[in-house]
Amino acid sequence: MHETDATLRQGRRDRNMQDKHGRIFQAAAALFEAHGYTGVTTQAISERADVAAGTLFRYASSKDELLMMVLNQALRAGLAQGAEQAHALRDPVDVAVAMVAPILQLGSRHAENLAVYQRQLMFGAPGEKYRSEGLALFAELEAAVAARLLQQAAARGLPARPQLARVASISIFGAAHLAVSRASTGAHPGHVPMDDLRAQVRQIVDGYFAGLATQGPT
Repeated sequence: MHETDATLRQGRRDRNMQDKHGRIFQAAAALFEAHGYTGVTTQAISERADVAAGTLFRYASSKDELLMMVLNQALRAGLAQGAEQAHALRDPVDVAVAMVAPILQLGSRHAENLAVYQRQLMFGAPGEKYRSEGLALFAELEAAVAARLLQQAAARGLPARPQLARVASISIFGAAHLAVSRASTGAHPGHVPMDDLRAQVRQIVDGYFAGLATQGPT
């Protein structure tokens, strides 16, 4: 009986925590989307979520972490959709662009938010939950791009050299992030970021396949 009571209490606590987390997430997502990073305060998020400020920081340690929590989920959904679209494609450039395009699409919705997200990924405190989740998300993306490159190499009868595919996927990922940063840096005015990204991916992919024919096993 006591064990059943304890289980019920734990279940209520878990549901209460999930409910608060959901309210915090929805409040943060709506406010960041409407006002951008600088236009949002943690107080506004806690008030909209109807939780105390102290409770808010049990779920995310800072406004930066709240933004990362929101964008991690948005990117996870976008990258899953990109991977689904890429599944039906055959041209290796089309495949790679489809897989990384959600990063640019999210940046086009709110460049400031994604710029802060990028900064936190690179320079955020080690061990923070949502930074770690974001880094893991992009590591999965790089691995998925590399896997598709290896599949396409096999289809062409070329040798499997995973190290070359890994390096090419890192370059494609880096090109996507640089394309996003142009919105905040003003670099390359008059050029469409997605067009430039596709041209960069073409160079990277062509170099990858050329390297398979000239380099030894790695």
